[in-house]
Amino acid sequence: MKIDGFFITGLAAVFFILSTALPLLAQPVSNPPAGPLPQLAPGQSLGIALGIPTVPNLRDVGGYKTRDGATVVRGLAYRSDTFNPMSPGDIKKLARVGLKNDYDLRTTAEVKAKPDEMPPGVAYHLLNVLADAKSAAPAELEALLHEPQKANKALGGGKIEALFMEGYREFISLPSAKQSYRTLFLDLANPQMAPGVFHCTTGKDRTGWAAAALLTLLGVPHETVMADYMRTNDYTLPQFKPVIDDFVAAGGDRAIAEAIFGVKPEYLEASFEEMRKQYGTIEGYFADGLGIDAAQQKALRNLYLSTQ
Repeated sequence: MKIDGFFITGLAAVFFILSTALPLLAQPVSNPPAGPLPQLAPGQSLGIALGIPTVPNLRDVGGYKTRDGATVVRGLAYRSDTFNPMSPGDIKKLARVGLKNDYDLRTTAEVKAKPDEMPPGVAYHLLNVLADAKSAAPAELEALLHEPQKANKALGGGKIEALFMEGYREFISLPSAKQSYRTLFLDLANPQMAPGVFHCTTGKDRTGWAAAALLTLLGVPHETVMADYMRTNDYTLPQFKPVIDDFVAAGGDRAIAEAIFGVKPEYLEASFEEMRKQYGTIEGYFADGLGIDAAQQKALRNLYLSTQ
């Protein structure tokens, strides 16, 4: 995409900047006691509850009710932001989750900049959703963020939102995205692989679609899926407050910064619209887009749904 003289070709540029701009939370978090994991409401931050300020978007995918009254089982799949930086104390706290597998949806550039830091024994899987995306230009986007007046012109008026919507459609159409999500969901359907966590840089976009697709296949109502997606703003935007405030103080449009560092309903809707356009239904997307047949979809539902 060419935006007022700047070539920004895909979301990979945005995600690389997010990975390098991510500040630590300034507020100290008290150490929680050891023992069973906290019993949280659906969508609440396990990272905050465990006292790990660097992963505030770590959440259990479970706990939600389906249209048929079943409940998505807790403790099998987690969604998160990047596990870096992690202190030895943070890693010890994370070990309480008992993770077996870590599914990293980031690009190789993001991983090189901030490789995951995990407890011993957690198997690592790189699933580069955007491997087949057009070449990105992170330096040009970074230059825009450091020149707020130019950013207002280049990214304002809905242009940054259009960039994100284009990227969310690629979550459905890119061959690398199809292969990555296929591997993720097939592994999540295997009880021997659980519990697992899937994540990207901030746990909002590539991770957001993964969680939304899984919950939708399980029968969670669309409004609940969207609410879970939007909860990211509660946990991610505070992390970037210093960056956003500096951008605004220098003359930048706050709406542009929040569109980059947060999520909007129209982003996720772009994925759903592309899914319906190409495959009709979520079951069609899993079957024809990801090659996950009806029996494998049933295995996911059997594992993740409880009627008790």
